[in-house]
Parts: sequence; structure tokens; C-alpha cells
Amino acid sequence: MHMADALISPTVGGIMWAATAGLIAHCSRKISTNLEGSRVPLMGVLGAFIFAAQMINFTIPATGSSGHLGGGAILAILLGPHAAFLTIASVLTVQSLFFADGGILALGCNIFNLGFWPCFVAYPFIYKTVAGNNPSRARIAVGALLASIAGLQLGAFSVVLQTVASGISELPFETFVMLMQPIHLAIGLVEGLVTAAVVTFVWKARPEILSMAQGLGARTAPSFRGVVTGLALAALVTGGALSWFASAHPDGLEWSMAKVSGKEELDAPADGVHGMLAAIQEKTAFLPDYAFKATEHEPAAPEGEAPAAWPAVDAGTSTSGILGGGMTMLLAGALGLFLKRRQHRA
Repeated sequence: MHMADALISPTVGGIMWAATAGLIAHCSRKISTNLEGSRVPLMGVLGAFIFAAQMINFTIPATGSSGHLGGGAILAILLGPHAAFLTIASVLTVQSLFFADGGILALGCNIFNLGFWPCFVAYPFIYKTVAGNNPSRARIAVGALLASIAGLQLGAFSVVLQTVASGISELPFETFVMLMQPIHLAIGLVEGLVTAAVVTFVWKARPEILSMAQGLGARTAPSFRGVVTGLALAALVTGGALSWFASAHPDGLEWSMAKVSGKEELDAPADGVHGMLAAIQEKTAFLPDYAFKATEHEPAAPEGEAPAAWPAVDAGTSTSGILGGGMTMLLAGALGLFLKRRQHRA
């Protein structure tokens, strides 16, 4: 559900950049006063894990579409909403700048759509209500499933509103929303099951992590080295090898666009703000679309063409998964460390 710049007008993009910047500032202030030291490495490894997990599109049967994890619900349940929002912002920033996954103009929209709804709506009002302060396996599963579905439905609806507000006439509201919501309901069901599995695993290994995320843990929380190591290894394996098994079908947003307009991608203006940001992204994205850049002797494959073999074993994909996960880990971890140190100086 990563929006490209072609779907967004400069006005809408600017408004969403401002809203997202305000949320980042708010989250930074909140966690700089109550960030436990043990949560900093969790921000890093969970950011890396979500980066790698988002590379794996899973097929939605009988639709010709696919989906991938948003990850906001996992992050909110394990980190708390404010640290989770900063972590998903780190993931999406790395994806946009260095892998050309999602536009730079649309980055504010993407962070808001994939971060605000799961972290500040679905988590506090659905997951926490269902799971309670003393969660069981069943309550975690139900809460994670419902929160994931709600977060993705709200995010998908936001995409529709943002494109309509941008004046994208090729994607009329009624037709677009009638396709976006059902396909993201199916994606949300899968994300909910994965979220429940990950959260249950962490809860069984170190239940203090969930308590800490809800603000119930002690400030002197113990080290979570085992969980951190396990998540880091999972991120490495997922990004380095499991990413080969990603579905070649268009994701829910691309599929919906194709059904409405006949094209999986729309053309952005070549000049103005769109052209300037596209030129910047072309320079910063050293592994566009999670692959090595094509050379004159090795031109890029035609857009939309399925890989010749599945799994698509590819060194560029593996390099992207490992480097991207590492960069996200460094960015999210460094942000957490900076805020932790600012807390000590306050």
C-alpha cells in the first residue's frame, strides 16, 4: 500500500508531510520522557524485521492480487504506539529514499496511512481493549486480528481520500473504494494471523515486553537479548532468502488501480515538484525496486513482467533485504538512542 507520487498532488503531499512531521515531533517528545533502555534495541530489530517482511508479497487466492504486511500493529503491540510510529516512519523513509518503494512526495501519506491508524486507533481502542492488562493466547490472537484488519481498512480508505483530494480523476471515489476495501480486508486477515503469531511468540518468551509497551513495565526492565537476537536473525533470513518467494502479482493498491484505470501505475508530471522529487529519488535509490540498477548492456525487464522462475533467486533482492534491514535497524535504533540520551539530560 505504498503510494507513488503520481497519486498525490503537491498540496495534499505537503499537508500530509506536515501532519506526519507533527506526529513524529509529538512521539519524540512522549518517548523522550519514558523510554526504557531495553526498548531501544527492540526498535532497531523490529524495524529491520518489518522492512524485510514487507518485501514478501503473498498471493490473495482467486483475485490475481497480492499483499504484504503493513507492520504497524506488530510494532504498536510490542513497542507502544509512540515508539512504533517512529519505527514505521524509519522503515518507510529507508524504503522511499534508497529503494524507490513509495514516492518522496507521498512519504507523508504513506507514514500516516501505515502508521497513524494502527498505532493510535487500532492499538489503543481495539487491541488493548480485547487483550486487556493480562492477555491470554486467545485474547492476543483476537485482538491482533481485529486491530490489523481495522488498521489496514482505515489506511486503505485514507489512500482513496488522498487520491480523490488530489484530483486524480482516473480513480473515481466510488469505484476505487469498492475495490480497495475488500482486497485490503483479505490482506488484513493474513496480516492479523501473522501479527498474532509474532506477538504470541514474543509474549511466551518475554511477557514483560507487552507490559512495557502498555506502560505497565518497570523503568529498570531487564535485557531482552534473546528476543532481540531472534528477531535480528529472522530479519536476516527473511530479507536475504525468503524475499525470493514474494508473489509476482500486483499488490492491493496496484490491483485496484488496474481494475479502475486499466493501469497498475499512473504517470506523474515530469516537471514541477513531481519532477524535482523524482530526480532526487533517482539519485538516492541505489537499489530501485529492491534490485541492482540495470546497465546499458543489461536493460530492465518490461514493467509488470513476471519473473522467469519462482522462487526468484536474485542477488539484488538478497542484498536489498540485508542492507535495507541493516539501514532501518541503524536509523530506528539511533533515533531511540538519541531520545534516550535526551531523556537523561532533561
